[in-house]
Amino acid sequence: MQLLWISLGGAVGTAARYLLSGWILRTAGPGFPWGTLAVNTIGSFLLGLLMALGSTSFSPTVRLTLTTGVMGGFTTYSTFNYETLRSFQDGAWLIGFAYLGATVLGCLAAGWLGFVVGRWVVAS
Repeated sequence: MQLLWISLGGAVGTAARYLLSGWILRTAGPGFPWGTLAVNTIGSFLLGLLMALGSTSFSPTVRLTLTTGVMGGFTTYSTFNYETLRSFQDGAWLIGFAYLGATVLGCLAAGWLGFVVGRWVVAS
């Protein structure tokens, strides 16, 4: 039964990633992979938040559905890898390194912030 819930969560996360990335692409244009950067940063924050809240707020099935399912479908590190390598292959070294740095540092900061906010919510 957990596999079913995780799979359904993955479908929700994948749809959310598709919709958000597409909206950002239409809004910001294709010059920089803003959609993937936004999804990875938001996903890192939400995963940090869920991990901080999960042990006290959710049953194991709900925690797995949200983290492995929804967030696993939502975050796009494989796309991040492809887009970074593609920038390098195209000779766009500045964009590739800017994207790499912004993703790694932004996602680490967002994950930490999500965890801090989650701990704050639990403590309140």
